[in-house]
Amino acid sequence: MRRTSVSLPTKHVAHDPHEKPDRYRRDQHNQEPASVFIRMQNAWMSQSQKARYLKTGAIVFAVLFLFYLFSPSGVEISGADGGPSQGNQGQVPSDASYGTDRCTRSFSKEKPIVQYVSMIDAGSTGSRIHVYKFNNCGPAPELEGEVLFKMTAKIEGQSSGLSAYKDDPLAAAKSLDPLMQAALEVIPDKLKACSPVAVKATAGLRLIGPEKSQKILDAVREHLENDYPFPVVSKEEHGVAMMDGADEGVYAWITVNYLLGKIGGPDHSPTAAVFDLGGGSTQIVFEPTFEGLASGGMPQKLADGDHKYELNFGGRKFDLYQHSHLGYGLMSARDAIFATLVNDLFELNKQDKSWMQKPVINPCFSTGMTKTVKVPLGDSHPLGPKVELNMTGPSTPAPALCRSLAERILKKDAECKLAPCSFNGVHQPQIAKTFAREDIFLLSYFTDRTQPLGMPESFTLREMHDLAAQVCGGEQSWDVFTSVPGALEELSDRPEHCMDLNFMLALTHTGYEMPIDREVRIAKKIKDNELGWCLGASLPLLSQSSGWKCKIKEIH
Repeated sequence: MRRTSVSLPTKHVAHDPHEKPDRYRRDQHNQEPASVFIRMQNAWMSQSQKARYLKTGAIVFAVLFLFYLFSPSGVEISGADGGPSQGNQGQVPSDASYGTDRCTRSFSKEKPIVQYVSMIDAGSTGSRIHVYKFNNCGPAPELEGEVLFKMTAKIEGQSSGLSAYKDDPLAAAKSLDPLMQAALEVIPDKLKACSPVAVKATAGLRLIGPEKSQKILDAVREHLENDYPFPVVSKEEHGVAMMDGADEGVYAWITVNYLLGKIGGPDHSPTAAVFDLGGGSTQIVFEPTFEGLASGGMPQKLADGDHKYELNFGGRKFDLYQHSHLGYGLMSARDAIFATLVNDLFELNKQDKSWMQKPVINPCFSTGMTKTVKVPLGDSHPLGPKVELNMTGPSTPAPALCRSLAERILKKDAECKLAPCSFNGVHQPQIAKTFAREDIFLLSYFTDRTQPLGMPESFTLREMHDLAAQVCGGEQSWDVFTSVPGALEELSDRPEHCMDLNFMLALTHTGYEMPIDREVRIAKKIKDNELGWCLGASLPLLSQSSGWKCKIKEIH
């Protein structure tokens, strides 16, 4: 069971409705007149006294003006926490250099008016930086936008990610310089020392081994700490580290629900689920509800285990179900389906391998389409670790047969040690009972394979089923896509599109056991902000309790 806490303001500040309104202020209309003696004393004040007061005031004003005029621009008064001083009321006046027009003062004495967070996604194909700008005009941080998104330049024939420099940790660290230089340009100078940066590496770095990957991460941390003005999140809070699959899914869940306004604010409406389909794995995260369920063998709460993620966010507690299914991303699923088909043919023709020289009918290809496919089988396979076959679609569309192949790789009959299970023996609360009506967002490849074909933002699994049948029919069935810009180009060179849609349907309907008429939503953005884990991982960094402190700035 995992626990994560995100410190955000929990409620609006308001006057006590049970307190008398005039306790802290006096009604000027009801004030008693000043005594006659005081009025007379004021009237009799000597002219010399008044002159002395005026001279003193003029001198004080002149001194303050000269100090303001000649003080160096680098001087900045800092609060006890190293952040900008916030005055007697603990609120920062609006300043054009801070770059917000949302308010003139911060809501809380603990927060500056504007904050920036930089998050580097160190992926297998390249590194990307996201710089987010927030204001603290209200009780919870408001995202003003992603002010920077930049990727490392592509390198011909290889990755531009950290793993490309497996034998040169310093070169790996310096590969991030173009990203960090861009961050220097967009974050105001006076805020750099209090604008944290973190680096999260995904599974690609693991492939080079733990020793080499750790040397790279150590070099990255040292480079960022010594050569840039931004505070780097501490080792204890995994500021520069490999990211766990569970965290990736939960951060994506935070991103979606934060942008929807379902967490981090006054709205306590039910949260949305997030199903994220990557290349090598797929994540599912949702908040199941057990209240009002008749027992009948059903649990009354989410069982303890690695699948349970306790999240404290903005003063609310969420018991989330999460699981990262390794090997069930879209590209991994393709390989598994290809291998299943090859194994079936091998079992039927053990004594004769001539079938390998002929076109192999693949029910998961669209009708009339062919492609040469390299199929990984494993080192111990009788046919060798990998075979190359010419595959072709059937003469008659066969989406149901394709779906049955996809369902086989889900291993629905695997032992279920903690019921109920979804697939491959993994425990999961039943969506139909514990998440019956709330929004479900399908991200990444789910969106990439449906949105370009004209699917709306919201549709049912039955409509996905119909889309798969249309795609598997080949060009003779693609007339319906002529009105969708770019759809035919999307389909023309991708015979696996039929396979992808059928795997997605098998995963959601058979694997996760979602009803066929359940409505789902697809999206790449919400409120013009990209979806994914980066924003969700950045939100906790708005609090210095998340493992960073403002850097001390030297004044020359």
